[in-house]
Amino acid sequence: MKKILIGQAGGPTAVFNSSLVGFIEKLPADIELYVVWNGYKGLAEGNISRFPLVMKKEITSYHLVPGAMLGAGRYPFTEEKMEQAIEHLRSLQIHSLVFAGGNGTMAALQKLSEVASAMSYDLQVIGIPKTVDNDLSETDHAPGFGSAARYVALAAQAISKDLEAMKNFEQVRIIETMGRNAGWLAAASGYLKKSPSEGPHAIYLPEVPILKKEFLQTIRDCVKEFGFATVVASEGVRLIGERQTEQARLQGRVVLGGISNRLAELVRDELGLAVRGENLGMIQRAAFFAVSDQDVKEAIAVGQEAANLVMSDQSHLMVSLQRASQTEYTFILEHRSLGRVMRAGERLLPKEMIANREKYYEWLSPLVGTGLVEFPEELERRIQDEENPCGVQ
Repeated sequence: MKKILIGQAGGPTAVFNSSLVGFIEKLPADIELYVVWNGYKGLAEGNISRFPLVMKKEITSYHLVPGAMLGAGRYPFTEEKMEQAIEHLRSLQIHSLVFAGGNGTMAALQKLSEVASAMSYDLQVIGIPKTVDNDLSETDHAPGFGSAARYVALAAQAISKDLEAMKNFEQVRIIETMGRNAGWLAAASGYLKKSPSEGPHAIYLPEVPILKKEFLQTIRDCVKEFGFATVVASEGVRLIGERQTEQARLQGRVVLGGISNRLAELVRDELGLAVRGENLGMIQRAAFFAVSDQDVKEAIAVGQEAANLVMSDQSHLMVSLQRASQTEYTFILEHRSLGRVMRAGERLLPKEMIANREKYYEWLSPLVGTGLVEFPEELERRIQDEENPCGVQ
């Protein structure tokens, strides 16, 4: 009887558990399924449980639960720890391992298989993609990103409307998003913007460092024209001549954060405007109430495809989402080798999408789902246009 172990690793997403549900539901009844708790840490420590397949009918109720049902997190998965993990797998005679995660997870799976080979242990490994940052290579996009992008777009829209109402008291807000070194998520903040007066008025991405003088001039111009300025900056953004802002270093990993406060400080000191920095925080990856219906569908599908790969005895592969058409959006599921994913590294926002934001929004549109609210033009401007239809000064 085939024994399969499934785990989750890295930062969760709003649809992380949808992939897990899809995987479990797709498995046949004649296998033994095990789960590992708390990601690679649990694997190194042998924190593994048998999953009773009688619970398959109940598992569906978890598909919209945020976080990670099995526990995830980050862990310094050294070669020594990997050897311990292999011994735990050997003791249970588990030869099929599936993990859902991002770049680090896929690299760890590839390395773990190499360690297993060196220890003369046959190990099948399959990766299920996920990331809110969308920086995972060898896939058009990853489950979790669409929902995070949807939330960021909605949040930027709402915060900007709030600031517009308070512009006689506060003129500038700088919203900080996740994304690490890639600008996919921050760029999504402008998806619902329909006119120049609406925020965000400026979006800053890690791929393009900020020139201090130009940044301040942009703020000046926006406040002069609209009375307020809503700015979005990805956590990986840096000012020219400065390093990326860091919150901390945990387990050897840099935790980015603080650019919104740094930019707010500049505005306050150089322009004397009332400003605040706002970090959207972890709700970006946990906002189940703003989940994209398309994201859920695709998250379940990649989990199901991972189950197909395991049962067909394929190995060293990650499920990859690709577009079947350049016109009407449909997705297909392909496979990429873990080694190829690992070598490709972080996937940044392409230059052509940075230069042409509308091209990016066209690419993004099917991923954020349906039912988004578009606000009418601000009332004051509409009344002014009605009173002066010819635009006479």
